Amino acid sequence: MGFPDITPDLKAAMPDLRGRLLANQSLAELTWFRVGGPAQVLFTPADEDDLAYFLAHLAPDIPVYVVGVGSNLIVRDGGIAGVVIRLAPRAFGEASASGDVVTAGAAALDKRVAEVAASANIGGLEFYFGIPGTIGGALRMNAGANGGETKDVLIEARGVGRDGTKQIFSNADMKFVYRNSGVDPSIIFTSARFRGEIRDTEAIRARMAEVQTHRETAQPIREKTGGSTFKNPPGHSAWKLVDAAGCRGMRVGGAQVSEMHCNFLINTGDATARDIETLGETVRERVKANSGIELHWEIKRIGIPG
Repeated sequence: MGFPDITPDLKAAMPDLRGRLLANQSLAELTWFRVGGPAQVLFTPADEDDLAYFLAHLAPDIPVYVVGVGSNLIVRDGGIAGVVIRLAPRAFGEASASGDVVTAGAAALDKRVAEVAASANIGGLEFYFGIPGTIGGALRMNAGANGGETKDVLIEARGVGRDGTKQIFSNADMKFVYRNSGVDPSIIFTSARFRGEIRDTEAIRARMAEVQTHRETAQPIREKTGGSTFKNPPGHSAWKLVDAAGCRGMRVGGAQVSEMHCNFLINTGDATARDIETLGETVRERVKANSGIELHWEIKRIGIPG
């Protein structure tokens, strides 16, 4: 059973909308885990103005969620009531460089931003080469890897509020902390500007190669996974705590803790979102019992349980 179709009402309330509205659209193929139920409405805005128009005319009691490439996301099996917004690469995926500044849309892949920077001899953004998400997610999560993170390079970010207002956030406004931002969760980021340093091209490329080699040799990047599952507690590595609790290779249904890197969960083929989330919670319980340390999810989990 799907959700009630509210797209006719939305279209009637927004006659000038240019983006695409889809009712009861499956979200599984939009996530790396390849699991999860449908969105009541999936909206793909034509551009930032279209997004602002949509939000300004959307009833305030309708929930709104944003998804990127779904590399750090579990959509629960019951799906998502309300509106899921996906910023498409065509409208929000551009990236360019000028001087020591890189400008990127929220749908631009982190890896592509690193490439654009390298092509312009801009160093300092190589860490993005190892993050399999988009700039929108990087802004929300203060994404980082291999010794760098978003707060180190961000100049400012643009976003649209739940009421449709366009806003600009300085680095300080973002209130970055480890793997999170303090900006109102209802803000939908649309683009950002980053500053690096002009450096030798060969040195930049060599660093990017190191980042890629680390991913390929240490992480199960060819599996249906969701990236790092748990945040590293202060002074600890999450994977070491998971390993010490005897959870490497553990299974629940079609979900498994990776044998290669046990801070990664894998859909071995027929997992449900419930399998994956239950496995994660079981790992958290075992780590707490073994070490006294409570792990916190880094992967976002949204929607209704099946």
